[in-house]
Amino acid sequence: MARQRPTVLVAGLGDTGVLVATRLSRSCDVIGVSTRPALMSGQELGTRLTDLPRWRRTYLVPFARFRRLDAIDFVHGRILHTDLDHNAVDVETSSGKLRRISYDAFVIATGVSNGFWRHDRVEDLTTIDDALAAVNRTLETAATIAVVGGGATGVSVADNLARRGGSQVHLFISGDQPLPDFHPDVRSWILRRLESDGVTAHTGHRAVVPGGSALDTLTTEPIEWSTGQAPFAADVVLWAVGAARPHTSFLPSSILDQQGFVNVDSHLRVIGQSNVFAVGDVAASDPLRSSARNWGYRVIVANVRALLAGRESKFRSFKPAPYRWGSLLGLQSDGLTVVQPNGKRVRIPHPIAQRLLLGAFVQRVLYGGLRRTNS
Repeated sequence: MARQRPTVLVAGLGDTGVLVATRLSRSCDVIGVSTRPALMSGQELGTRLTDLPRWRRTYLVPFARFRRLDAIDFVHGRILHTDLDHNAVDVETSSGKLRRISYDAFVIATGVSNGFWRHDRVEDLTTIDDALAAVNRTLETAATIAVVGGGATGVSVADNLARRGGSQVHLFISGDQPLPDFHPDVRSWILRRLESDGVTAHTGHRAVVPGGSALDTLTTEPIEWSTGQAPFAADVVLWAVGAARPHTSFLPSSILDQQGFVNVDSHLRVIGQSNVFAVGDVAASDPLRSSARNWGYRVIVANVRALLAGRESKFRSFKPAPYRWGSLLGLQSDGLTVVQPNGKRVRIPHPIAQRLLLGAFVQRVLYGGLRRTNS
């Protein structure tokens, strides 16, 4: 008689959730719950807003194209409630049906809402496509664009929009430099890069958030400042102020911190739970919540396997980097620049980045192969 495989529930199939699900499906029965029928990455927003067809090829991938996801039970919907005492969740599917799912191990990778580009609404592919196109049309017709926020998203958006041309782009930063979570050398470099690419950067501008706004849409009203400057008017205002809201409404407050993020230990296991893990932006793993960027999926996969095999002594620990790192501006005509935690920069030539990194490594090595599209 065949040995029954353990069931692992993965909540959230974004960048990290997909990597966890594809690897655990080799030895476990994996059930994946996602509000979308596709991997829709929150990465490279700047490229998404200036070259949507190219962005789609890498960062919007229907789950049906993932060969390694064939083995999982995919549920399109939203988790309503988690019963930690009985190892089960209640899900409302996209068709409105209710389903109870039991698990042996539970991985939470539901991410956060942040601006119009990251949310947890239940959507189909047509709705996704329509929303993407609508935002890009608005930006294409704007003569003046204001980007509020000096983090990685604000910098990426402002620089890519300026390089595209056709609009005056202003980036408003609350401090003296952008990218407060990056190495100081990276902050100095990006200011020079923004200027050379045509972005007008305004430091020392702290915006007053419009009352009652979730900052999840483009706005057109003048921006007011708590730092005393005169209001600034633009055709379009894009808010990228880092107001992340974790997708954890389905979890009991006992496992969350005061901001609603999931409390985890050094093994990315939820504190007080033996068989529940969390990874990515939703996990309070370190001050930067950087487990998605720093290979946290490997820690999750190894530790879930060890738990199910009864070898908790083999648990791995997550080791965050001291600063954020990665690609800030996305793939450009001169290649892909990756900033390191130590402040150094590595530029990968365009052909290598396009074919080997985004093509061979991401699609084949990380994702295990994607089916071709019909187009």
